[in-house]
Amino acid sequence: MVALPELIVALDVPSLPALRTLLQKLPSAINWYKIGLELFAAEGPRALAELHSQGKKIFLDLKLHDIPHTVERAVAAAAQHGIGLLTLHAAGGRAMLLSAARAAQAMGPSAPKLIAVTTLTSLKETDLIELGISRPLKDQAIALGKLSLDCGLDGLVASAWEVEDLRRRFGAAPLLVTPGIRPAGSALGDQKRVATPSLAVRAGANFLVVGRPILDAADPRVAAAAILDEIRAAIARP
Repeated sequence: MVALPELIVALDVPSLPALRTLLQKLPSAINWYKIGLELFAAEGPRALAELHSQGKKIFLDLKLHDIPHTVERAVAAAAQHGIGLLTLHAAGGRAMLLSAARAAQAMGPSAPKLIAVTTLTSLKETDLIELGISRPLKDQAIALGKLSLDCGLDGLVASAWEVEDLRRRFGAAPLLVTPGIRPAGSALGDQKRVATPSLAVRAGANFLVVGRPILDAADPRVAAAAILDEIRAAIARP
């Protein structure tokens, strides 16, 4: 059985004070938060410690992509901070993915779940062609998903438009993390493959990552609560 989906709020803010201010504006029911490149580059592990102090779970979205040895050591270093989820690029290849999985396995039960990014939600088919990738986007996601799971990773990042195919292909076990979530009527920003919370839930996502529709809202608490309500409604709907 697929785990009930949860909302992850993307803390795409520039500093620790901005993080604290935002957390005060959000519902306490939100358990998961994403720390990405901007905040981690600005504040490093201090941002992780702030979330730990408030009893929150952490999705560290660094999208590691380097030589196998470097990624293996980076996974081991990141795991020391008690994070729940950690991303790396599936395109790093088999040796890199195996090295990452080996580092996580060495940590035992305290290791973060490793989540492989298949194709960024800011890309579309024409972007893949420009990169020299000729197969359709969904086929690319499935191929990289299979590679990642074969290497021992725990889940995949993909848009809601690929999640249904990934769930059908790989079953209930992989964690599927879906960025590019936009409530109906929201601006797309630089995202190209977006979906509503309801669509992502019905497709089989475990985690829905939402940033700007909450952060840029006039009232972030109301915006986040509305998304939580939509997720619950989609779960309850036959």
